[in-house]
Amino acid sequence: MKFSERKQGLVTDKFKVGYGKKVILSNVNLMAEPGRVLTLIGPNGSGKSTILKSIVKQLKSLGGVVYLNGKATSEMKEAEIAKSLSMVMTEHIHPELMSCRDVVATGRYPYTGRLGILDKQDWKLVDEAITMVHAEEVAEQSFTRISDGQRQRVMLARAICQDTAILVLDEPTSYLDIRYKLDILNSIRKLARERNIAVIMSLHELDLVQKVSDTVACVDGTTVSHIGPPEEIFQGSLVQKLYGIEEKNFDSMLGIMQMPGNKAAPNVFVIGGGGAAIPTYYRLQREHIPFAAGILFENDVEYPVATALASKVITAKAFYPMEEAQLEEAKKILAGCETCICTCENFGPYNMLNKELRSLAEEQGKLK
Repeated sequence: MKFSERKQGLVTDKFKVGYGKKVILSNVNLMAEPGRVLTLIGPNGSGKSTILKSIVKQLKSLGGVVYLNGKATSEMKEAEIAKSLSMVMTEHIHPELMSCRDVVATGRYPYTGRLGILDKQDWKLVDEAITMVHAEEVAEQSFTRISDGQRQRVMLARAICQDTAILVLDEPTSYLDIRYKLDILNSIRKLARERNIAVIMSLHELDLVQKVSDTVACVDGTTVSHIGPPEEIFQGSLVQKLYGIEEKNFDSMLGIMQMPGNKAAPNVFVIGGGGAAIPTYYRLQREHIPFAAGILFENDVEYPVATALASKVITAKAFYPMEEAQLEEAKKILAGCETCICTCENFGPYNMLNKELRSLAEEQGKLK
């Protein structure tokens, strides 16, 4: 017996997916383990949804095998699959004359027999799922008359009350505001941890990917190019290459994207540190004003933002005092600027040269 056949959770082995007879992705080997969250990332059109739709049989697979708890789906009946795997996909459903509670209740149909009659325990699971996703306020409303974000929560509740060992989610945070993004992802983590569910999903929000995922798979339009824990995937330039962006425009550690700044000769010099100047950097970037930043320690929270947006950054080595050479470089750049903005209110022994730079800008009438 193959390893993939013995493995619990969801496993794809040499999986090929696409549309019609055209293969889009090949050699897709994934493993969503019980109690853990596997997240697919990659640019639009790279094939994340195609993989998930093929797993749940919305699309016909073009090769390879999908195993659910050690059994190939090709050997399983639909009813058996429905008791092993639940899903929330991006397509809208349009049930007529059904309340949200009724829609959630359809998640219990694999267990009710031909008549589809729910008993007290079924309805208890329905209501618990609605509570878990904080959808109580819409439970009795018509599903067709609620917002897209509310529908997303209702569909997740439907998948939860289906009570399966494997959960497949295609962009579960779509249409949600920040509060409900956090609620939904927290619910997903809770499901994985407390119910030992294997979760496989796609997400666009890279900062959230780092917080919710145990494993991240990079889908590059041809195959799954890299698989690993977030701390491995989100380092170096792997993510930047995956999305085709410049390394400085994405902070891998924080998962934050930066819009390009004006890299012309600076008109403004910003003295910052400790995060206080970040709003100023963004304002200057929005106004397309080229600026210089410094003197910044390389481990300062501002450093990656300044590097992405400023046309020049004067840096000092982390954990060492600033040096006179860095001050002289800053003075030369300041001389060519029309304005200086200082966001520092206090100066300590390691950044006293910034205080001197501020005094010079004030003497020159440039300090704003």
